[in-house]
Amino acid sequence: MRTTLTLDEDVAQKTKELAMKLKKPFKVVINDALRKGLEQVEKPTKRLPFRTISHEMGLREGFGIDNIQELIAQAEGENTR
Repeated sequence: MRTTLTLDEDVAQKTKELAMKLKKPFKVVINDALRKGLEQVEKPTKRLPFRTISHEMGLREGFGIDNIQELIAQAEGENTR
């Protein structure tokens, strides 16, 4: 199939250099690069699972969890409302 393709200058230059280095026609280098690139585009990217490191923090001295209203009042102050 024939088609017109506009390449950026840097891409064209790298492709020409690679074609000369590999002693392959420009067209072959372009087709090989597109095949490899398209395969990568189709594959979903592998993502590492999100992990967090937990730390035991406890409560500051003078705070307790027996009465949640009291804990909120101590943490925010009585005049917060």
